[in-house]
Amino acid sequence: GRALLVTGSGCPSHGLCRSNVQEQTRRQVAVLNATAQELFSLYLKCQGEPFSSESDKLCNPAGIFFPAFRVNRTSERKEVMVAMYKLFAFLNASLGNITRDQEELNPTAKELLERLHNTTKTTRGLISNLTCLLCKNYNIFQVDVRYGDSSKGKSAFKKKQQGCQVLRKYVQVIGQAARVLLPHLSPS
Repeated sequence: GRALLVTGSGCPSHGLCRSNVQEQTRRQVAVLNATAQELFSLYLKCQGEPFSSESDKLCNPAGIFFPAFRVNRTSERKEVMVAMYKLFAFLNASLGNITRDQEELNPTAKELLERLHNTTKTTRGLISNLTCLLCKNYNIFQVDVRYGDSSKGKSAFKKKQQGCQVLRKYVQVIGQAARVLLPHLSPS
């Protein structure tokens, strides 16, 4: 899906952009990038065997849907922002699924659940800032986003596997996202 262009009058959060929205967005991406690997490692530890010992095989994200992130440092800023929005909207929904599953499968894994909640909070803040930047700078307030498969009704093993596939892919993509986005958000 492509971003839908609309006139400025339709931007609901146009007036709500904070003055430091770019700086805040940079910080949020940096935080997610800095904490992604730890979240993935903790997730694996909490799933137990065979996930701890066979994560390369079980968490291979090749078969799952994940938004294509085909932008690089030379891409236009607008293109980068739209790709970021799609990525983090997808991630936010996926984190919701993973958190719900972990609350059911690992209710005593307090640290993991806390990290999932914190990552979700940061992701939501980032989506809000990206929405504001897209609206303010490009009059875009609606982006077609494709979401991953729900894990509802799947076995405990499949839920754990889907979570580790998504988080493994997240670790790979967030580093790339940070490298691409941060130069676009530097104070001009």
